[in-house]
Parts: sequence; structure tokens; C-alpha cells
Amino acid sequence: MLQMQDLTKSYGDVVALDGCTFAVGPGQMLGFLGPNGSGKTTTMRAVFGLIRLDRGAVTLNGNPISPNDRLAFGYMPEQRGLYPKMKAGDQLAYLGALHGMEQAEARRAGLQLLDELGLADRAEDPVEELSFGNQQRVQLAAALVHDPSVLVLDEPFNGLDPIGAETMANVLRQRAQNGATVIFSSHQLDMVEDLCEEVAVINAGRIVMEGNVRDLKAASPHRVIEFESSNGYAAVLDQLDGVITTSFDGHRHTVIVPAELDVRQVLNRADSDSGIQHISYSTPSLSQLFKEAVA
Repeated sequence: MLQMQDLTKSYGDVVALDGCTFAVGPGQMLGFLGPNGSGKTTTMRAVFGLIRLDRGAVTLNGNPISPNDRLAFGYMPEQRGLYPKMKAGDQLAYLGALHGMEQAEARRAGLQLLDELGLADRAEDPVEELSFGNQQRVQLAAALVHDPSVLVLDEPFNGLDPIGAETMANVLRQRAQNGATVIFSSHQLDMVEDLCEEVAVINAGRIVMEGNVRDLKAASPHRVIEFESSNGYAAVLDQLDGVITTSFDGHRHTVIVPAELDVRQVLNRADSDSGIQHISYSTPSLSQLFKEAVA
């Protein structure tokens, strides 16, 4: 279990972390979310001892994290730390050796990862000759080459096309299934909702929402109703009680209502509206929960 307990850090008058506390266990993949400047990167750096905390501690299974523990961690920073003129395969072998692997073992692991990430034919290319997205894949391979037990990734999906994002998501999912502890930050909340069972949302240095995604959605006091109408307006909207917000994108109405609203009445009213082509009723998306949490 990787635990962040009361992490507190200030830079002059700027409070980066203000009692940040959450935990993630082996085999879990946690989406670490927050607005820009909320403290995500500072928290990740604290895991690796890259900052001196004013208060609090990061522990592993209840114990302080030792240098040997960190050798078994993998880190993918938002700003890439690759050597641009070094060949991708050589770079992974070198970084694996820094984590204590034998050179031949590190090379085999690096080439296997490049193959897994769709870059088998680019192993002999200098990193600077790769596209932005492919450099991102090599950076992930660098974090994975030593088969880490704890994996921390800062915006790993940045700059990836849909195929690249899916490839990376599958790799991370497999690592968690194999027992690794995986934490990653992302602004792509739809991706996080699809990929993670657990999330922690940080705002102004404090955790403002944490838990199982499905449980958080079910516990929300709000529900979402979506209508599609052939005449551009759904008359049933005039009959809804307690509407919190409503929006229309020219094709679909999205209405936020209290969770206690009797959805059977809504469906009956919609059934009498001949213009209704589609109606759905659901819990809020992770994106909607996030906006409420940081508002």
C-alpha cells in the first residue's frame, strides 16, 4: 500500500500541498485528478523524494520509503527526461541498468516493451527523430523497463492519438492486473473513467474527492437526463421539477436533476411527446463529478 499522509509543502507564500492524504494498493489503478496548479506534480515528486516536505510523509506498507524501494518504482514525468540523441533501444537498456538490471536483461526487456508499444522497428532510431507521440511511448517504456511494483505517471496520454492512447491504456491495465500499484494524472476524464476503478481529486493542495468511481457516481445527489427531439425542443422539459441545470447543443438536451426525481414520471411524459427520439437517464459522468468537486 502506497500512502500519502498529510503532505504539506509551501514555496514562499504559495501553498502547493495542504494536508494531501490518500492511498492506493497493489493491483489498483488510481486516476489522480485536479486543475492545473492543484498539487498533482508536487505530490508525485514527493513519492520519489524529489522535494523536501514541510510536513507529512509518503510510506510503503506503513514504512518509510528507502532508496532500494525506489529502485523498484517507475516514474514518467510530464516533461520528458530522455536523451534525444541516444537510440531508443540503447536508452532503455541504459535506464534498466540504472535500476539494477543486467545489461542483457535490460536490453531484452526494452526491446520487448518497444514491440508491445508498437515501436519494434524504431529501436535503432535516436529519440529526437521520433514523433511526439512515439517519444511519449518510449518514455513509458523507460518507466516500465525494470518491471516496477509502483508506477507513477504524470499526464501519460499527452500528445497521443486514439490508437496510441488505447495502446498505452492496455499496457497500464495489464500492469495493474499483474499486481503493480499504478497512479496517473490526466485531464482526459473520459479515459480515466474507462480505465480506473479508483480516483482521487486534488484542489488547492487538498484531496476533495476520493474513492471508487462507481460508488462516487451512485452517491451523487444528481442524475443526468438526455433528450433528443425531432423538433429541437422537448416539451417534457416544461414538466420537470427541480431542474438544476439544462443545456442544448443543437441536437441534444442535457438536464441535471435531483437524484430523488421519480424517473418513471419523466419516462411517461416523454412517451407522450411524439417529438422525442431518444431519452436516457444516468448517474453523472466523472467529468461532471470533477467539476462539482473543484467548483
